Amino acid sequence: MDITIQLPDNFQETTIDELLEKDWLVPRKVRHFLRTRKNVMVNGQAVRFHLPVKAGDTLSLHFEQEDYPTPNIHIGDPSLLTILFEDEHLIIVNKPIGMKTHPNEPEERDTLLNQLAGYLTPKGQFPYVVHRLDRETSGCIVFAKNPFVLPIVGQMLEQKKIYRRYQAIVSGKIERPSWTINKSIGRHRHDRRKYVVDPKKGKHAVTHVEKVSYDQQNNQTAVFCTLDTGRTHQIRVHLSNEGFPIVGDPLYGRTSAKRLMLHAYELHLLHPFTKEEIIVQSLPGLW
Repeated sequence: MDITIQLPDNFQETTIDELLEKDWLVPRKVRHFLRTRKNVMVNGQAVRFHLPVKAGDTLSLHFEQEDYPTPNIHIGDPSLLTILFEDEHLIIVNKPIGMKTHPNEPEERDTLLNQLAGYLTPKGQFPYVVHRLDRETSGCIVFAKNPFVLPIVGQMLEQKKIYRRYQAIVSGKIERPSWTINKSIGRHRHDRRKYVVDPKKGKHAVTHVEKVSYDQQNNQTAVFCTLDTGRTHQIRVHLSNEGFPIVGDPLYGRTSAKRLMLHAYELHLLHPFTKEEIIVQSLPGLW
């Protein structure tokens, strides 16, 4: 695997060693092989790792097969994909309703990861899961296209540097224009499919809610939700616990609908290498 990156104009000078370890999160073993095999070039020249690199420099990295083994993913149908953004390192797609993000069993072939494998494998690339959406949720989801960028984007997600905005339609009338739900979430004691607000044993979870409109005829409120954390079923559990279950939710709701009315509408991030702002929307959304 070969990676070529031109350092952006706002790059702060640092050594190659620090760049690989602290910014690009290359594992120690892989950094050792890059050094001993002289597999890092700066502006076309092999250099020592203690030397500095600066804005405008071009780094070329060559990884051997044993550095990052090729994943074994069943090939799916790439015609099912709707691509919202793509470059050498990242791909953002629209996840359809009813499709799992990734397989839970080795024989599964109809998940979004499988469809991406069908699209990327002919190009000599493979998809890597950064985050997930529930099967019933549609919308924007980002995947890494190589194992080199995967931990960088994963850290961005943990550090809240990837902005995710969801549309939801809930049962009931929400009066206040906005509020923050800061309640820990854990597994349901008796139903392993479900999660609950659990102040004692749950994991920290924060959801910001913004009211958009109220449908008096159906007694439903449209809201935007943004996340500080990414717990399983987080928005669904938080809204249901507040007394406003999402319409069409088979686990936490009380009303039926053709689908779960939850959609990952918008996603923002700064590209980890170019530092360009990427903003994608999955249209038309719920309204």
